[in-house]
Amino acid sequence: MAELNRWNKGKRLIHFYQTMLNSSLSILCFVLIFLLFRELYKIVNDALIGNNNVHDILGKVLVFFLYFGFISMIVKYFKENYHFPIRYLLYIGITATIRFIIVNNGNPIQNLWLSFVVFVLMISYFLPNKWLKV
Repeated sequence: MAELNRWNKGKRLIHFYQTMLNSSLSILCFVLIFLLFRELYKIVNDALIGNNNVHDILGKVLVFFLYFGFISMIVKYFKENYHFPIRYLLYIGITATIRFIIVNNGNPIQNLWLSFVVFVLMISYFLPNKWLKV
């Protein structure tokens, strides 16, 4: 009987943690949606006033897509029944690194290292797909 009681307490604790995680992710999603629209407003405002600074506009577009990527990651977590596959983290890492290389192209050595990071992320994506059939 004591073991059954301990089992029920454990299930309630897991349910509590799952509820806290889901509510925290929902709040985070709404904050990110607000920040996404704020960034979109800034991009449209720069386009209307004729901002000619390409790096400034590309930086804002980069931030916009990062917000969009995080929101889609949270949505995918809920669609996958509270599970987030590792391949989506690798997608986000690869695209975020490539966007960073595009926006910050001043240091060639740093870009070489970041290209190596993209290569390693791509290898880590293809390894489980090829041999483990995930």
